[in-house]
Amino acid sequence: MPITKQKKREIIKELADKLDRQKAAVFADFSGLKVKDLTDLKNKLRQKGAEFKVAKKTLMNLALKQKGIDADTKTMAGEIAVAMGYDDEVSAAKELYQFSKTNQNIKILGGLLENKLIDAAQVLSLAQLPSKLELLARLTGSLAAPSRNFAGVLQGNLRGLVQALSQIQKSKA
Repeated sequence: MPITKQKKREIIKELADKLDRQKAAVFADFSGLKVKDLTDLKNKLRQKGAEFKVAKKTLMNLALKQKGIDADTKTMAGEIAVAMGYDDEVSAAKELYQFSKTNQNIKILGGLLENKLIDAAQVLSLAQLPSKLELLARLTGSLAAPSRNFAGVLQGNLRGLVQALSQIQKSKA
């Protein structure tokens, strides 16, 4: 059943609104993906603050054009869907990458980062970055290390002083 012009306008508006809110988006070919797997992927993405949206290439291009994003999904192979990450820049890419490791029916084709088109290789490198929480933990550890090391050095000096005093006391006794 063909989609009416009004319904197409609604889809374009919805896609444009979602593109406004996204921090990063990943385009994927989901040809051959079973409904059960697609539902599983959508649920995993939702848990990570992302969304998986299927739309016709023409409608996706119109929404991208409306937002001033220079990207053409018509050149991408297969059935196109877009995973949009709303919380951070890597969650959608990470989840799609993890899913594609176990399911060969989904292929990452490219993405958007800061409203600029990036290729599949750049999306994969983005997906392999540590999470924001992990990076913050590393930063905290790096900032705390000098003071922790300084405290260890001071404790070592105090221990040495106490041992030296103890040896002097034993030798006098």
